[in-house]
Amino acid sequence: MDDRDDQRPGDGADTPVRKIIHVDMDAFYASVEQRDAPSLRGKPVAVGGSSRRGVVAAASYEARRFGVRSAMPSVTAKRQCPGLIFVPPRFEVYRDISYQIRAIFRDYADEVEPLSLDEAYLDVSADKAGLGSATAAARLIRRRIREETGLTASAGVSYNKFIAKLASDQNKPDGLTVIPPGKGAAFVQALSIRRFHGIGPVTAAKMEGLGIFSGADLAAKDRLWLATHFGNSAEWLYNLARGIDHRRVKSNRPLKSLGGERTFFNDLISDTEIREALAHVCTVVWDRAAKRGARGRTVTVKLRYADFRTITRAKSVATPILDGASLLAAGEAILAPLLPTEQGIRLLGVTLSRFEGEQEEEREEQAGSADLLSLI
Repeated sequence: MDDRDDQRPGDGADTPVRKIIHVDMDAFYASVEQRDAPSLRGKPVAVGGSSRRGVVAAASYEARRFGVRSAMPSVTAKRQCPGLIFVPPRFEVYRDISYQIRAIFRDYADEVEPLSLDEAYLDVSADKAGLGSATAAARLIRRRIREETGLTASAGVSYNKFIAKLASDQNKPDGLTVIPPGKGAAFVQALSIRRFHGIGPVTAAKMEGLGIFSGADLAAKDRLWLATHFGNSAEWLYNLARGIDHRRVKSNRPLKSLGGERTFFNDLISDTEIREALAHVCTVVWDRAAKRGARGRTVTVKLRYADFRTITRAKSVATPILDGASLLAAGEAILAPLLPTEQGIRLLGVTLSRFEGEQEEEREEQAGSADLLSLI
């Protein structure tokens, strides 16, 4: 997209078309491990725990060819890929590289919206770098990421966030896809609805049961039909099928939560073991909160039992939590009524939220903005 593309995409919007880049690192955690350990290059690698209770946090492209995916139980991953190599996660390393990449983004855009450590939206409408083209900016960003980090990134360039994100996934890994104004609707309608970010597996299955398999199928439905079957999501779905998305790139998205969780090789049975685990996770969470200067008022404890039943319990306090001891005290107050347990505990998590300065309406935004560190 260059300056001559500043036209409206036919959606009736009163504002000029934005120039949005979505940058997505390729198999980020696994690629970092392969970069730092040459012996892993070209081999199927999974970042995560290799025990029977482990979970895959990320998989290299070599592993993905065997169907290995993030969030997959490690035992399943090893069954599908017998030669899979597990490496423990190094979140501090990933975070440092993420900050390095975000510094590159800032050379090209003032409006940068990170979604996670490995992806972000950039609004380059103002042409901060004076390149005259969003496509040129995306090419240069990807080149600099490769030169300065030794890693590859894929990018999507378009006139809105929804299409830019879809485009970045179109030619992975190490790809660049540009969808200019006037081409967005056709691009979206050619895709499976399972490619639409924001449409999860349950909704996708419901759509397929109603005969909607592609963006074109979705675009064929009017607002009334969509409202009948999908309620308040009708307008959102109607717009997506036509390549319409008016959301702006938001810099400095408010922090919603900080958390940590641990999965245990052996179920925790005794009250002492469970309390010790709580103290460990609280220490990690408070360390992260202290580094950010984040002071929250709500503590949530998550427990997953041996039968995979999961519960969460939360407690809010009148004033912000100012130290690790106070966080642990709040966690223990939540945990106490749940002990003793008849079943073993296979996972324990703690989350701190409702930070100082957070507005009520901000807390109602989608949970995707939560910053949760999983301790595998």
